[in-house]
Amino acid sequence: MRTKLISFFILCACLLLPVIAYAEAADGTVGYGFTPGRSWSTIDAGVGLLSAILAWLSLSRSAGRFGTGSGRRGAVVAMVVGLIVIVYAGVHVTIFPGGPGTGDGRVGAYLAVVLGLTSMVLAGITLSRSRRRAG
Repeated sequence: MRTKLISFFILCACLLLPVIAYAEAADGTVGYGFTPGRSWSTIDAGVGLLSAILAWLSLSRSAGRFGTGSGRRGAVVAMVVGLIVIVYAGVHVTIFPGGPGTGDGRVGAYLAVVLGLTSMVLAGITLSRSRRRAG
């Protein structure tokens, strides 16, 4: 139950905060500091980092180094969250056209894609290990 609640809050943050940031950026101004594009990419990268950590913990659990169990549930959650991060970072890159240094947050979005891919790869390794043990 706790995992579902945490996943729900992460999903709400991924859906709501970028919409607010995009609505603030609708006037077309680019500023320095913490712009709406940078805030969106920071949220993407943060959620991507959380999913990579969750995938690493589930991989450690499947190897028997941390806790007991196969780590399947954590791997599935990490894979879904990693996919969501990749999709939102891809949407970010298509919405904000500026390059690095313009305040649009493209570098953070690229970092979020890398973290999402990392979590999906680690979760895939965990799932293949747990499948091998079950069969």
